[in-house]
Amino acid sequence: MTSFRQVLAVPGMTPLLGISLLARAAITADAMALTMYVVLALDMSYAAAGAVVAALTAGVALGGPLLGRMIDRRGLRTVLLATLVPQIVFWLTVPVLPYVILLGASFAAGLLMVPVQAVTRQAIAAMTTAGRRRAAFTLESVAGELSYMVGPAVVILCAAKVSPGVVAWGVGAVIVAGGAGIALLNPPLRAEDEAGGDAAGRPRRREWLGARMVAVLTMGFGATMLLSGVDLAIVATLQEAGQVSWAAVVIAVFGVTSVVGGLVYGALPRPMPTWLLLGLLGLVTIPAGRAHDWPWLCVAVIGAGLLTAPTLSTVSDAVSRLTPASVRGEATGLQSSALSAGFALGSPVVGVAIDASVPAGGFAAAGLAGLLAALVGYLLSRRSPAAAAVPSPSSSSRALEPCDAVAPAP
Repeated sequence: MTSFRQVLAVPGMTPLLGISLLARAAITADAMALTMYVVLALDMSYAAAGAVVAALTAGVALGGPLLGRMIDRRGLRTVLLATLVPQIVFWLTVPVLPYVILLGASFAAGLLMVPVQAVTRQAIAAMTTAGRRRAAFTLESVAGELSYMVGPAVVILCAAKVSPGVVAWGVGAVIVAGGAGIALLNPPLRAEDEAGGDAAGRPRRREWLGARMVAVLTMGFGATMLLSGVDLAIVATLQEAGQVSWAAVVIAVFGVTSVVGGLVYGALPRPMPTWLLLGLLGLVTIPAGRAHDWPWLCVAVIGAGLLTAPTLSTVSDAVSRLTPASVRGEATGLQSSALSAGFALGSPVVGVAIDASVPAGGFAAAGLAGLLAALVGYLLSRRSPAAAAVPSPSSSSRALEPCDAVAPAP
């Protein structure tokens, strides 16, 4: 745990992770808040609510790289101001918007979502040395897991006590507060010895968005597609068993084991390749479908839980090391888009598999999606030459093997 203490001792790191956790909990709960509003306040179907969530997710996926590029060129505070104002307007007006307007407004709100995750990852890359970066990204992944455990659950609980419109206001207020907190903190997005982001210093996209980066983004997409599919498969399995009320317990076990796995992995002396972690995650997910009641399902998801945070943290670490400092915002935006797309597609793909077979087919489909992404990532990384990492003064002293095929020296 010494590496974690060293990371948290970095000036500004603890408040950054704390503010990020708060904002991400609200951002992960925004889809649930909109779902509860459409279903309970507008008295419409879950399909209608799903369309609103899909519009929001599509906006987030498309806006990530654009906002990241703006950060590279205009700076952090400018972009945060440009996103905070639309969020205030959107969440304040949600309770009075007709459904059709809400659909379009959700897309716009996603397009201009406060880029908390991308900014946090950029700051971690700038504030840490290569030897401590893996532990820092592990803490970031653990914070992400905690946000997924807390955010939606709080929204569901509050929606049962107060009106869905008030819940939407609360979610929006926390998102805005988190973005404002990061703006006040103003963490560095480049190390002191890294080049600035002026147009003359920006490499062409094809120089850094090559096979290795595509491999990492593909594996990030596959990981989140697997995870969103697992959530749906858990609900479907317990619904068939007449135990759907226990789904929250199973998902909580999944989240807790992911936190444990992340902490253990971050303390290891050497990392593992991303494709190997994702492949193992896919392999242990498939047999979880053999569980048919909630106690056995709790046991069955432990393996996948232990590998979740390590897999996501290696994706973030690889993106930071494959990207020049001058385009780090755009790269982390692409990473956020890949993760969002995976979450958006995982549930419908796994849902089709469940409808066509049995709930166990959902776990199989999710696991196979992870395995396929791991295989594609491995093959893409093998195609690229074993070149040095993208040149930046802070990382030019060592080589980066294709897609972390060999663990870098700490």
